[in-house]
Amino acid sequence: MRLAIVLTIFRKELHETLRDRRTLVMMIGLPVVLYPLMLIGISKLQEARTEATEARPSVVAIWGDVPPALVRALEDGPSLTPRVDLGLDPPLADDLRAGRLVVPPLVETDEPPRQSRRPDQVRREQDNPVLDAARALVTSRRADAVVVAWSGLEAAVADDDAGHLSVYFDSVRDDSRTARERLASALDTYRASVRQQRLLSRDPPLADGFFSVFDVLVRDVSPPARQAGFILGTFLPFLLVSLSLFGGFYPAVDLTAGEKERGTMQTLLCAPIRSAEIVVGKFLTVWTVSLVAAGANVASLALTMARVLPAGQLEVAWSTYGLTALMLVPVTLTTTATFLAVAVFAKDFKDGQNFLTPVYMLLVMPSAVTMLPGIELNPWTAFVPIVNIALLIKALLVGEAAGELMFLTLVGSAAYASLAVALAVRVFQREQILLGGKESARAVLGLERRSGGVPSPMVVTSLFAVVLVLAFYGSLLLEARSVPVMLLVTQYGFFLLPALAVVWGLGYSPRATLSWRLPSVAGLTAAVLVGVSAWAVVGGVVMRLAPPPDSLVRALERVLMLGDEPMPLWVVLAVIAVTPAICEELFFRGVVMSGLRRLGQWQAIGISSLLFAVAHASIYRLLPTFVLGVLLGFLVWKTGSILTGMVVHALNNGIAATLTKSPDLAASLGVRGDTLDWTITGAALVLTAIGLALAMSLRPHVDPG
Repeated sequence: MRLAIVLTIFRKELHETLRDRRTLVMMIGLPVVLYPLMLIGISKLQEARTEATEARPSVVAIWGDVPPALVRALEDGPSLTPRVDLGLDPPLADDLRAGRLVVPPLVETDEPPRQSRRPDQVRREQDNPVLDAARALVTSRRADAVVVAWSGLEAAVADDDAGHLSVYFDSVRDDSRTARERLASALDTYRASVRQQRLLSRDPPLADGFFSVFDVLVRDVSPPARQAGFILGTFLPFLLVSLSLFGGFYPAVDLTAGEKERGTMQTLLCAPIRSAEIVVGKFLTVWTVSLVAAGANVASLALTMARVLPAGQLEVAWSTYGLTALMLVPVTLTTTATFLAVAVFAKDFKDGQNFLTPVYMLLVMPSAVTMLPGIELNPWTAFVPIVNIALLIKALLVGEAAGELMFLTLVGSAAYASLAVALAVRVFQREQILLGGKESARAVLGLERRSGGVPSPMVVTSLFAVVLVLAFYGSLLLEARSVPVMLLVTQYGFFLLPALAVVWGLGYSPRATLSWRLPSVAGLTAAVLVGVSAWAVVGGVVMRLAPPPDSLVRALERVLMLGDEPMPLWVVLAVIAVTPAICEELFFRGVVMSGLRRLGQWQAIGISSLLFAVAHASIYRLLPTFVLGVLLGFLVWKTGSILTGMVVHALNNGIAATLTKSPDLAASLGVRGDTLDWTITGAALVLTAIGLALAMSLRPHVDPG
């Protein structure tokens, strides 16, 4: 072998590999920056979570006749907040104090023997009403742990004997495990104190329980299936997400950079087809492969777990696996579009792999958050891409996925998927990039300034996704503020400002985009008729079909009243009626619906109404808000004026706020509780029908812009 020739070939290949700056950035620069940022971010997140857990006092329910000195010891314990009789039904409390409920016997578990099992895992407390009540209380998170003083404890402590205590906790929850540790410390301190007092005041002979003071039986209320789901949920989301995404990795490279390398991309561009049709076809191909990979992974996992896990002890329901596979759909949507949008910049297959490898790592690593203790699905994590789906899969396996959080997670994932698809379509519309050329980031992202016209569907979809995420996290940050401040900042900062910024910043026609023109007298009359009756139609018909929970009704009433402090009616109307009428109408019936006009009347009204409903971030408000959005969109479409939408919106919200603030007026109109009298509902239906019929008689206004 001639070393000189080997070195010459080595220098030539290395030079060709490294001469492309984009390859260097993606292959070397991005990983150098990516991993430190991710590790630092994860460590900071874990530190913040640990500090929050340590700072949070553990709520402990105290049941039975607990000696007052023990209650004081718990109050003085490490971050413990004892609550006497919290969550305990009166009959059960009477039975406990009267001694009709005694210390439950221990029974042998029917789990298969393992040498590693602790003694408390060999024998468990027999099922009893107290255990059931404690499990319900701790699982519902109203308490972190429950301490039960069985009958005779106080007398036993006074007589130098030993009583019986039970401590119930949930091993799946970090807060509950922390409460157990704090309780153990507080009980040991109390036991040592009592023992010291006994030694000082008593002489031998000593009773059997002289030194023990009380026996403590610790019981994990989490059933075996929930414990198995917690263990599986720690690492399975990472495996499922990483393997599912890997299924679309090579197809994405082959259908973009591979086509460039084979020279078939130019042929495809010469065909009489649109760029959007090309990207959608390629997107569906890669997405299908990713979905098949996701389904195969979940099916293999389910069969393996069914074979490995002990039957009847650690089973995971098949429906849980089905929901898990369903949760991977929005993830694969987002990652498929991202892969295509990035891989199309590569000039050949090898270049494509270099581009996508760090992107793949960037998308996969967040799913490892399930391995960190204390991180769970909540409003703050529901809109974090990839993380939200991983945590939702874990919640499904544990069996505590809440409907509202699942809805928010899917909404957030759909928003990110929309952004990724819009980016992929935009990139494929740039022939310079498809043919290997370069363009500025401003041109690729479609941020060039126009001279008139209205936004495209892709622009408004992307705008809505960004606004939805910003408004959601903005409202969370504003929770500590008063209700008026939160509403005003959300409306003007997250709806009106982005709408005006897009129109004037990108040069769209304000008149055409915002439907900014005066309505006709007939159009205004139709708006007034619908505005004064829409609240009753929604409240009397839609709310009967899908009644919201009481907690949401109370929360909405508090918002309509602008908090707990009484406010003048004009302030309530200004914040609740006028402000949303201006801000939300200019955004949804203005920018969003004008951008969707080219899809057709009902498509534009339906999609803008759905986005309007989704923006209210509640699964229970989805249907009524969608119905209201359809009425608003239809009137604006028919009259060609955003002012009609503002009139309907202001009247609808204003009447609802006025009735909430004036219960006597509401009662006189037939509002009983949360429902409307059918007479009022029927009259409202008639008025709404007359208003819509009047609007239908108008000629639709079509702006040339």
